[in-house]
Amino acid sequence: MSDQFQLTDDQLAIQEMAQRFTADRITPFAAKWDEDHHYPRDVWKAAGELGFGAIYVAEDNGGIGLGRLEAALIMEAMAYGCPATSAYISIHNMATWMIERFGGEEIKARYLPSLVSMETIASYCLTEPGSGSDAAALKTAARLDGDHYIVNGTKQFISGAGYNDVYVCMVRTADNGAKGISCLVVEKDTPGLSFGAPEKKLGWNASPTAQVIFEDCRVPVSNRVGAEGDGFRFAMAGLDGGRLNIGACSLGGAQRCLDEAVNYTKERQQFGQPIADFQNTQFMLADMATDLEAARALLYLAAGKVTANAPDKSRFSAMAKRLATDNGSKIVNDALQLFGGYGYLKDYPIERFWRDLRVHSILEGTNQVMRMIVGRDLLRQ
Repeated sequence: MSDQFQLTDDQLAIQEMAQRFTADRITPFAAKWDEDHHYPRDVWKAAGELGFGAIYVAEDNGGIGLGRLEAALIMEAMAYGCPATSAYISIHNMATWMIERFGGEEIKARYLPSLVSMETIASYCLTEPGSGSDAAALKTAARLDGDHYIVNGTKQFISGAGYNDVYVCMVRTADNGAKGISCLVVEKDTPGLSFGAPEKKLGWNASPTAQVIFEDCRVPVSNRVGAEGDGFRFAMAGLDGGRLNIGACSLGGAQRCLDEAVNYTKERQQFGQPIADFQNTQFMLADMATDLEAARALLYLAAGKVTANAPDKSRFSAMAKRLATDNGSKIVNDALQLFGGYGYLKDYPIERFWRDLRVHSILEGTNQVMRMIVGRDLLRQ
């Protein structure tokens, strides 16, 4: 077999490091975090020490300078313990990468060192109450006033809102649609910045979600990333990687539930034998494993394309995100079925993964939008 389809020694080492970190610092505690709605900030610091806060930030800016496949391996490994925690690491990486990739020297010097180490935690603010899939319709307005912007508006569904230190925000600086959007870095203690009550959610309880509210919030012009009007382009540039990461989180969660189901069905006896001996059980496990490997292969392929900046990278990212998140949820659902009534209990991890993975087919672009991207790209040829 050619090494084209094998992970390199370096990639295997990264994967193993992330798996070990997860086994030590995430998996044993994830159920409690979910139950207590606890946001494990201490774990972020430890992850930052391994470089997981700046996976694709260049080494000369303090990051570990890896590609999108390595990032996916890290997210997948961490999601084996807790998808909400892993997905949060993805969001922080996207915000940090945006500052590094598009920011000027001054703003990079100010924010990158603490973001890279995860001493400072970042949120990414694009979605609004009235603009989800139609992100270019955002209304949060930033009006120039001397050397500050006066920002007014509300961001919706923001992970880490109220807890995190900096908010990388897409705001409207002009009225001309997508071309009128700029990117501002807003610090938590900025006057005029406040947060809604934490949302009560089906899953992702270890990652707080709330509104980010701007009321005559004064943000220095020096906190703008890149040029005025370039924000939407930055936001879209970050999405291919974000989609791969969220797909990878579904792969990790699905792998965990498949492993749990294999172990459980070997031990659980009915009608005088382990339920693993029944052909129905074996066929279900076989389909779960096949669907998981198919999604993983497509995701790794797409990650290689994003790293290489291939012309079809966005189509492949959309396909991979759609397949991994849909297959992930189906695999977890089948695992819950194999556990029977016990799968529905919080004594076992399956129901938590069932809740946590459900949102993956909505965020970073709904799976309907993924189909739209793929369909349009095919018809453009």
